[in-house]
Amino acid sequence: MTNSIDEYLAALTAEKRSALEKLRKDITSAAPKAEECIAYGIPTFRLYGKMLVSFGAHAKHCSFYPGAQPIREHRDALKNYDSEKGTIRFDATKPLPTTLVRKLVKTRVAQITDDAKARKTNAKSSSTKRRSRTPR
Repeated sequence: MTNSIDEYLAALTAEKRSALEKLRKDITSAAPKAEECIAYGIPTFRLYGKMLVSFGAHAKHCSFYPGAQPIREHRDALKNYDSEKGTIRFDATKPLPTTLVRKLVKTRVAQITDDAKARKTNAKSSSTKRRSRTPR
């Protein structure tokens, strides 16, 4: 079992390691507050306790997992990649461009931030409603 992203990358071929190290650097640059971890056996970044993005290496390709919403929002930029739902597959010899990774990660950061704000707003409004009730 892999305990760190460094261990995960060390086990890969030089080609895949290089592509995923670039991806890792691009993710870190786009989301400097994100924390690295291993989740479901693959390198993952978390932000505010939520899964931000993940990536991995497979027999014939590498994958980036930014989630469904970023892929929907940037589908035109992804037309040259094999993508579906929350996954983008790419050849290790052709890593994802930094600008594309940054767009996808920033979209995901915004999604997590917006969800957190919405939960906070909903919690405030429901606690206000509970307090404002008058006994019968």
